[in-house]
Amino acid sequence: MSPLSHDEHFLALDALLTQYRDYWQGVPFDCLDLPWRDSTPGLCDWLDAQSLSDLQAWKAQPVALAKAVSQWLPEAGELLALCEVTESEGGQFDCDSHWSTGVPGRKWEQISAFNRALPYSPGKRWLEWCAGKGYLGCILAVTRKAEVTSLEWQDALCVDGQAYATKHKLPMRFVQGDAFASESKKLVDECDHAVALHACGDLHVTLLRHFVAAKAESVTVSPCCYHLIQDKQYQPLSSLAKQSSLVLSKHDLKLPLQETVTAGQTVKNKRFVEVSYRLGFDALQRSINPGAHYLPVPNVQKSLLKEGFEAFCFWAAEQKGLTLDPATDFAAFQQLGESRFLMVERMETVRTLFRRPLEMWLVYDRALYLQQHGFETAVTTFCARELTPRNILISATRKG
Repeated sequence: MSPLSHDEHFLALDALLTQYRDYWQGVPFDCLDLPWRDSTPGLCDWLDAQSLSDLQAWKAQPVALAKAVSQWLPEAGELLALCEVTESEGGQFDCDSHWSTGVPGRKWEQISAFNRALPYSPGKRWLEWCAGKGYLGCILAVTRKAEVTSLEWQDALCVDGQAYATKHKLPMRFVQGDAFASESKKLVDECDHAVALHACGDLHVTLLRHFVAAKAESVTVSPCCYHLIQDKQYQPLSSLAKQSSLVLSKHDLKLPLQETVTAGQTVKNKRFVEVSYRLGFDALQRSINPGAHYLPVPNVQKSLLKEGFEAFCFWAAEQKGLTLDPATDFAAFQQLGESRFLMVERMETVRTLFRRPLEMWLVYDRALYLQQHGFETAVTTFCARELTPRNILISATRKG
């Protein structure tokens, strides 16, 4: 059986994501109970029987989870199978580890894997989009014997990156500039191959749009942070995605990013405290304002959480202009928050099944956009998900 084309992959994902949208769209924090009690009572009963540790284990094993819930969501396994892509067959451009000095270990592994996965390109002029200090550009300059232009918004990072490149006699030029500015398109025009490793949302989309309109031969991006967009909702790129009935909010676009592979028990415990506090405060504010929806509060200093739930509530109320009665039974609302935390975790466990499928829907939208503008396009992975869940590589080369 021949592998599916980008079009076929996208349409299959789109059909199933649309069919099951009630299970992954929406805001769990806004729900007081599982929203599928009436439509899928068996699934809700199964979720109710799972402990917090059970739920955490299921979220770490989507394939096993799909089998466990298959009697209620029969296409869950098929949905995950549609997310499987091959590993990149790029060149073997290894970089000596002495160039890793000063680079965080996990970041070094990621950029090394990205570099190895890049398709061979005879071009000598490379553009590093959203470069930071130019860690990736440095590897490109060393392994590809390439001239690298590194575009970065933060001036301090440009200064540090240029100083390092100059010290080590690397053919790198840092440009301090806004990736969204029209001047940045000129940099794409002037390069042979543009790359972006984990450029967020509209930043990597802007690069792709510039690439389509420019003369560059190749582009390779690893997308990240799909929700960081300027519009209120997602604006599809390809003609097929524009025909989809899915309307994606910024909240929806955060779903793929909820997968982590490095969170230890301490991080999980802190998350339990903060989320249950937020949900407990929300229960309190709803008791003051009957009929109200979930009330988000700003980021909180983690040190405040150590002062207890009551202190958190008074801080949150001040942020939102609410007045609390000091005689409030805070312990009761804290218990409500902890109970709602478990309910939210049950919802998030089901939503786990749709994290990667939604990401691949977004990835294929980008790949199809490049393809319909006449480019040879490939979708692969450049490293194992244990190194980073954002391991997708979109590569496009101008035909001819």
